[in-house]
Amino acid sequence: MYKSTGFISFALRRITGIALVLYLFTHMWVIGSANSGPETFDARLNLVQSTIFKFAEVALLAAVVYHAFDGIRLLIVHYLDVTEYRKSLFYAIFAVSALLVIAGGIPIILFALEG
Repeated sequence: MYKSTGFISFALRRITGIALVLYLFTHMWVIGSANSGPETFDARLNLVQSTIFKFAEVALLAAVVYHAFDGIRLLIVHYLDVTEYRKSLFYAIFAVSALLVIAGGIPIILFALEG
């Protein structure tokens, strides 16, 4: 059961969903500090512009891309009634997601290593 593509898809969708919610809270914490004055905002902005957060941005990119494509896969399977292609659709969206994360993550990492 735990090795099926259905369970892996389910687990990754839940993990990426939680990661996106945590990102939103962090985003609101940083942007909301603009009301506390420029010193507080600059301090928090400097914190999230550190190198470790640049690598976290690649993880955020991976979460957004996978979550979006898996949602599209679920819509296709559900509304077009193509349940016999669930496994191949999962592998396809996983491959497309990986390619997009690599294509988008390389510039982020290069920028982080330059700075």
